[in-house]
Amino acid sequence: MTPVRSLARAMLSGIFVVSGARNFANPERLVPAAKPITDRVAPLLAGAHPRIPTDTATLVRANAAVQFGAGLMLATGRLTRPAALVLAGTLIPVTLAGHPFWSNDDPIAKNNNQIHFLKNLGLLGGLLLAAADTEGKPGLRWRAGHRIGHSRRSVRRAVRTARREARIAVLSASTARRLPG
Repeated sequence: MTPVRSLARAMLSGIFVVSGARNFANPERLVPAAKPITDRVAPLLAGAHPRIPTDTATLVRANAAVQFGAGLMLATGRLTRPAALVLAGTLIPVTLAGHPFWSNDDPIAKNNNQIHFLKNLGLLGGLLLAAADTEGKPGLRWRAGHRIGHSRRSVRRAVRTARREARIAVLSASTARRLPG
């Protein structure tokens, strides 16, 4: 991994590690803002499995734990692409719950929330880039296309060889019939 990638991933993950630890230790301060989002998600979670907790504080704490863990993975270069996707997934509800600038009447609060919303949008863009980064190695799409092309060439080669062998067999059989025996 190049030093630039390592540094960029550590810088990108810092906010998730710090806020994940802080929010895990003290989820109550986020409950009022998160409640509208968790109230929408709770029926889906309850439908998926009845033992999944649906109270807001527990969901905030779970999100914080995921952000902390995935942030550490991204920072240390372990499973960076999946970690970046997981962080992107956790960032969406956090941004919608925490920075709804469209519902603020106070111009100062609206401006503050809009700035944080746009900051999170920038973080989301960075996470998507990290999720797509193959570190200079060919991506899955290229490898699949390359494999398909290689397979097609192998099949064509096998068909040509089989035809050639069949022609040789036919010629050998016809020559053998002509020879006095």
